[in-house]
Amino acid sequence: MTRPVFAYVGSRTTRERNARGEGITVFRVDEERGTLDRIQTVAHLTNPSFLAMNARGDRLYTVHGDGHEVSVLAVDRETGLLAFMQTQDCGGRNPVHLSIAPDGRHLVVSDHLGQQGGTVVVLPIAPDGLLGPVQQRVALPGEPGPHRKEQPFAKPHFNPFAPGGRFVLVPDKGLDRVFVFSFEQGRLAPAAQPWLQCREGAGPRHLAFHPALPRAYVVNELDSTVLACSFDAATGRMEGLQVLSTLPDHFVGNSRAAEIEVSRDGRRVHASNRGADSIAVFDVDAATGRLFWRGAFPAGGRTPRFFASSPLGSRMFVLNEDSDGIACFALDDEAPIDTRRPIASTPCGSPVCMVFSERV
Repeated sequence: MTRPVFAYVGSRTTRERNARGEGITVFRVDEERGTLDRIQTVAHLTNPSFLAMNARGDRLYTVHGDGHEVSVLAVDRETGLLAFMQTQDCGGRNPVHLSIAPDGRHLVVSDHLGQQGGTVVVLPIAPDGLLGPVQQRVALPGEPGPHRKEQPFAKPHFNPFAPGGRFVLVPDKGLDRVFVFSFEQGRLAPAAQPWLQCREGAGPRHLAFHPALPRAYVVNELDSTVLACSFDAATGRMEGLQVLSTLPDHFVGNSRAAEIEVSRDGRRVHASNRGADSIAVFDVDAATGRLFWRGAFPAGGRTPRFFASSPLGSRMFVLNEDSDGIACFALDDEAPIDTRRPIASTPCGSPVCMVFSERV
């Protein structure tokens, strides 16, 4: 017998964010039907805005948006239920992303704001999963982009480990750069090529790696584009290859891109649009990794800040922050874009991030 799959959803909770969320909600996942059955809400957490699960599946980490802290929760792998363990200060303000090092002994966090700009920090993880104080803080150099409101200084927004675990990539919305750091013995250091310069005003936000090709895809928030890049996992070197819009040419309103994901088989790239309220779909050339616009389908709600494919890859869950719901779509390559509709929808206040337990 396999264990059931659980989904953990972080939601905005504060009045300043016009939020209606309660904290972290735990759902039992029925992948066949695309439904989520709520089994627990951890309601005392403020703005748990991004989540990360450790490799054993027994610790869940969350940053607290607009705050300056990271929390740790124990996960019961049989029942999926959470128990609060610890909150640790990470400095800065508004931590927006976190990732666990492949060795399981360090946590890297992007602090989006600070008195003089955002930083990237490293915290040690003890054998029991608890966090120690910040052991390294790295500032990000560069000239701010031209957007008067959104680009006053460095604004790191994401910090995933690259395939192989030797490098950490940091898209910075404020400086229009994707920084590349080596990671050894729990410390970040600029790579031989320390950053990739993006277009002025692009606002790089998140990125995703191709599962087989040496390619990374960066979603740019401010100009609603995807930048396809080469990436050398041995040296960390990046090179921009192609830029495409995430919006159809008939859309003339205001919109900002948010999330990006490469399908498990590497055949598709998806990106979300907040404003157009859609999910863009790109085909991937199997030989070159180049993208080809396929279309965009309605997100099933307002402001799709985040989406994630289910563990088996047959469903996509779209978190619509401003309409308080999670829409589930079938990932059917044959379905025409303009006829895609949610197969199920689940109420959830101000959802902004989702991670799954792994099927065992």
